[in-house]
Amino acid sequence: MLDTAPIAMQRSRGQAEVALSSAGRVTRLYQQGCAKAFLPRCHGPEPEVVFLNTAGGVTGGDRLDYRIDVAPGLRATATTQTAERAYRASAGSAPGEIAVTARVGAGGVLHWLPQETILFDGAAIDRRTEIALEGDAACLLCETLVLGRAAMGEAVGELWLADRRRVTRDGRPVLLEPLELTSARIAARCGGAGLDGARVLAFVALVAADAPDALGPVRRALGDGPGAAATAWDGRLIVRMMGADAQSVRQRVARVLTTLRGRALPRVWQV
Repeated sequence: MLDTAPIAMQRSRGQAEVALSSAGRVTRLYQQGCAKAFLPRCHGPEPEVVFLNTAGGVTGGDRLDYRIDVAPGLRATATTQTAERAYRASAGSAPGEIAVTARVGAGGVLHWLPQETILFDGAAIDRRTEIALEGDAACLLCETLVLGRAAMGEAVGELWLADRRRVTRDGRPVLLEPLELTSARIAARCGGAGLDGARVLAFVALVAADAPDALGPVRRALGDGPGAAATAWDGRLIVRMMGADAQSVRQRVARVLTTLRGRALPRVWQV
């Protein structure tokens, strides 16, 4: 008799860690599985770290872990080589897990600027981003979610996404940004409090003592078009964008990030 027991599918596992000294030198580089990290040659004084998932995407049961440690007084940028892709999870599998962990020493600045996450129909993803600031450290972070590729005629009707971002200062929370998207919410995506028909969502946050000073320039960078808003208070600046077209939202995100950084985005964003 043939053995009809279900076959356990291989899952992707990856962990990449980078630690940078106050002089910008690498003091720790650890890579395991499908997660990689590299430091491209930069013409400026600030180091860049680029994380990469060589598995080509994430599906149910996969796990990715990215970590970066920025020493006191250092300014650094971390990003991803390309858009992450969340594919359909097989029935009964656990969600794919992505963990991003960062520590920024006093006087340091981290720009965490991953490229888009493309969510395919049937994806199940649990992602956590934790940034720990020490003393007067600062961070700039962004996230863009794309519900299917419009150019390919894709539509997302089945989805489970838990996406949580948390920034602390000396152990105390200063920014909490939870997002949950489910099949039911996508089916009812209407009204200003919902997705309002949008298939692209973007979030940008600056956590720094002088963050509110950038509100005016950021609003000018956003322009007068619909689907975007910015606010600032008590050392935080938050920008939210939404739209039907990934390219137009990406251009808006790029303008905002360039305004807040005062310089161009990492080169991988421009390829």
